[in-house]
Amino acid sequence: MDLIELLRALMGIIYIVLQAATWIIIIQAILSWLVAFNVINLSNDFVRTVLTALDRITEPMYRPIRRIMPDLGALDLSPMVVLLTIMILQQAILPNLFALLARVAA
Repeated sequence: MDLIELLRALMGIIYIVLQAATWIIIIQAILSWLVAFNVINLSNDFVRTVLTALDRITEPMYRPIRRIMPDLGALDLSPMVVLLTIMILQQAILPNLFALLARVAA
C-alpha cells in the first residue's frame, strides 16, 4: 500500500467520524428541544438514557466553546459553532491538506 492510498483511507475515516459527529449533534439538539417543549418526557427510561448518552458524547466538543463564548442564558450556540467548524474542516481544510500531502508524497 503506497502512501497516497494510506492518506486516502485516513481521510475517509476522518470524514466518516466528522459525519457521525454531525448527526449526533443534530439528534441531540432535536431531542433536547423536544424535551424542552414537553413533547417527549424524561420519565421514559429510553429517552433519558439516549439523551444522557448523547450529552456525554457531545459535552467534550462543546466545553471548549462554552468557555470562550459568553453565556446567553437558555440559548446555547455551541452546537452551531461545532457544526460550522465541522463543515469548515470537511469542505476547506481537509481537502486542501490532502492535496498538499498527496503532492508531497508524489
